[in-house]
Amino acid sequence: MFERPQDWPERKMLVHILAWVLAPNHFHLLLEEIQVGGISKFMQQLCGSMSAHFNAKYEEKGSLFQGAYKGLVVDTDEYLKQLIPYIMVKNVFELYPAGYTKAVKEFDKAWQWGVESYPFSSLPEYAANRNWPILEKGFTNDLFPTVREFRSHAQEVMENRSRFDTEFSALTLD
Repeated sequence: MFERPQDWPERKMLVHILAWVLAPNHFHLLLEEIQVGGISKFMQQLCGSMSAHFNAKYEEKGSLFQGAYKGLVVDTDEYLKQLIPYIMVKNVFELYPAGYTKAVKEFDKAWQWGVESYPFSSLPEYAANRNWPILEKGFTNDLFPTVREFRSHAQEVMENRSRFDTEFSALTLD
């Protein structure tokens, strides 16, 4: 489905992409700023190029997005440990063909579906230990050194969601 270049051109990076998911009507990114103002500039370039592509393809004009992007600062490891499965697992499980509730009940099957059948997420990168050059896994791998630890934590978060409702509600932007 996707063709990735063998080699990426030299670039001046603004951010590290730590996790991402593309849903049918929105996306989530976990970014680490590596240049002052990098996240803002990255989001401007990303959303601008998405709008330009859409407008060229469908002969439209204007922005795809309502207002500026919304962002939250991740200031603790505990918050980060909740955010990573929220982005990569919860959002993918919401797209599981049998629905989110069924995905949680049949976690192994839904996990496998997310890894093998949903390519619009960084979950396959982590779960299958791939090394895509667009994703920076170092910091996240410090929190979850093995796939087994990440998967186990993600399953606990999904199965005990009521316990984590406070964290999940803090992760969303309304």
